[in-house]
Amino acid sequence: MSLTFRALAALIAYPTEQTRELLPEVTQVLEQDLRIPAPIRGALKKLAGEIGAGDLFDAQEAYVWLFDRTRSLSLNLYEHVHGESRDRGQAMVDLLELYRTHGLELSANELPDHLPVFLEFLSTLSDEEEALSLLGEAGHVLHVLGERLHRRSSSYRAVFGALAALAAAEADSAILAAMLAEPDDDPNDLVTMDRLWAENPVNFGPGDSGCPEVSGLDRGRAAIQAPSGAAA
Repeated sequence: MSLTFRALAALIAYPTEQTRELLPEVTQVLEQDLRIPAPIRGALKKLAGEIGAGDLFDAQEAYVWLFDRTRSLSLNLYEHVHGESRDRGQAMVDLLELYRTHGLELSANELPDHLPVFLEFLSTLSDEEEALSLLGEAGHVLHVLGERLHRRSSSYRAVFGALAALAAAEADSAILAAMLAEPDDDPNDLVTMDRLWAENPVNFGPGDSGCPEVSGLDRGRAAIQAPSGAAA
């Protein structure tokens, strides 16, 4: 399970030369995890091929346009639950504390609810039941993101299909309907997008402008290696 979470984190992370070099290992790990349905495993292989093919800058531009420019597809999970309210700040603090209880600290440029970071955290947990329970708590957001990506015919949808299969938790249909009824940003509507991103960022605590300056899960780190003492 730990290898699967790391492989999915690598696929959904910002494409770099490092992550592209890992794609053969990523594909192998995911092909061997039979808990993921065969059609989704095939879609994940296709996604890996798309990320690894062609010019790196094109892959990076496509990623930014999809996840960073489009707020409704943000990979910061709490943004879909709390928006920019103070509740999100407290949720961030609580999640950081959870990471710290397991011996992990984030670097200053990382948000704890960023999906690749969250998946890497799950990969370090020796208790598979705990990891799947935490994944299930994000189930509604993952389902919504997967559906929005499906509407855009994006191959990245496969990552969310895999996560939903692993969590094996039914999402509440009423909650999903309410979330999907919210406007889906159009990255081509530059005036609206600039207005949305001009809002003040959330503060994570008194006097804080972001996560504390510590070392740990760097955004680009996605080595597909089992943690010490952990089973795949």
